[in-house]
Amino acid sequence: MGRQAYVWIDRLTEAGQGLWQILPLGPTGYGDSPYQCYSAFAGNPLLIDLQTLISYGWLAPSEVPVDGDSDEKRVDFSRVRQVKTQALHSAFQAFRERATDEWRRRFNAFELSQVFWLEDYALFMALHDRYRGESWQGWPAELKHRDAQAMENVRRELFDEIEYRKFEQFLFFTQWEELHAYAGKRGIAVIGDLPIYVSYDSSDCWAHPELFALDEALRPRFVAGVPPDYFSRTGQLWGNPLYDWERLASTGYAWWVERMRQSFFLYDIVRLDHFRGFEAYWSIPADAETAAEGEWRPGPGAAFFDALRKQLGDLPLIAEDLGIITPGVEELRDRFGLPGMKVLQFAFDGNVNNPYLPHNHRPHSVLYTGTHDNDTLMGWFHSLGDRGYVLEYLGSDENSFHWDLLRLHQMSVSAMAILPLQDLLGLGSEARMNVPGTAEGNWAWRCSQEEMEGAQNAFGKLKRLSTLYGRK
Repeated sequence: MGRQAYVWIDRLTEAGQGLWQILPLGPTGYGDSPYQCYSAFAGNPLLIDLQTLISYGWLAPSEVPVDGDSDEKRVDFSRVRQVKTQALHSAFQAFRERATDEWRRRFNAFELSQVFWLEDYALFMALHDRYRGESWQGWPAELKHRDAQAMENVRRELFDEIEYRKFEQFLFFTQWEELHAYAGKRGIAVIGDLPIYVSYDSSDCWAHPELFALDEALRPRFVAGVPPDYFSRTGQLWGNPLYDWERLASTGYAWWVERMRQSFFLYDIVRLDHFRGFEAYWSIPADAETAAEGEWRPGPGAAFFDALRKQLGDLPLIAEDLGIITPGVEELRDRFGLPGMKVLQFAFDGNVNNPYLPHNHRPHSVLYTGTHDNDTLMGWFHSLGDRGYVLEYLGSDENSFHWDLLRLHQMSVSAMAILPLQDLLGLGSEARMNVPGTAEGNWAWRCSQEEMEGAQNAFGKLKRLSTLYGRK
């Protein structure tokens, strides 16, 4: 969230863009997936800018390593985690020793504003460190079941570690609020991403086990995923615990209301991941080998969104309505006036009635060239066995198809048009963000300094297309 993030926002503004969509910002666990986080409320401390802490007086320049990997195209998460953790601990000690009264007031105000989740999260992470990263299922029984006396004891024992975790979150939210405000001043609205499910190994599941489909030993009885689809012949076995929607309903969906409130605080618009799961969700026995063994069960439906709207007012949401979409899903989406998603890569199956083809788009939608789960546009095109239909639809050829696809993307009647940076730069499969169904090697793509500096022409073309088709 340092200087380069502000430079990025400036570049978007100069290119005539008004939207910046990002992946979930939560603290990632095993596999570094932003869809498997330790909290549905917290921010990822790896995104904290250390240079800013020098200006606060909490780090010396010698404590902040120079980024010598600006041209690396993959993130080394283990190295980043090691460097950031060491520096943030140093900053915490400096904060304790010499923070001004104003900074201490701001820290206390932050604690009060995030009281719904912060204490549980900070204690969870402190215990996670104590037990060397072991899932809370393997903690001593009194901590796993949150025995009152055991909790009181461990809060005293881990007081410093708990305060450190709160400090991390204070830094994250302080820097994010400043960056978000800058984006607003530059005319950029931020689209956040809210995963429908939380990780089992999360402070949310540990602190609120009654809200999930767990057995008496607090193990998942059923887990989340999707049936066989475009991405996998055996479906996708995500493994997240399912919600106990009846219990949630009895509380007025209070936990979800707070989660959504947090999201609307962080972002201007929220992409609601796996929207179809609110109409019906795929329930897989926890001991199943593949997702194909699951079954559909009814979700909370309109009552859920009515409760959100009653508590929060207008819902600036985008419904991620991909996958197996039924009339019931479309009815729920349209009842609350939510725009759905269109993806160009799904359009070219030879069926002229394919809803993803641009001539079938409707204005109340958001068009993507591809999502984080797709191959890049270039990688997708070169993987096609027969490219004739795509080229005929475009009126294009092998030499110019890339920008012709981007032109098609911009000229769609969809109200919003989003494309991954990889697709703007014309990068191949080596820049793919995620391969669904695989646990390793994902989420690490990085736009190098060299690539960004060489992208001036691409951003100029994008600005011209956005202007030409009334998107600027």
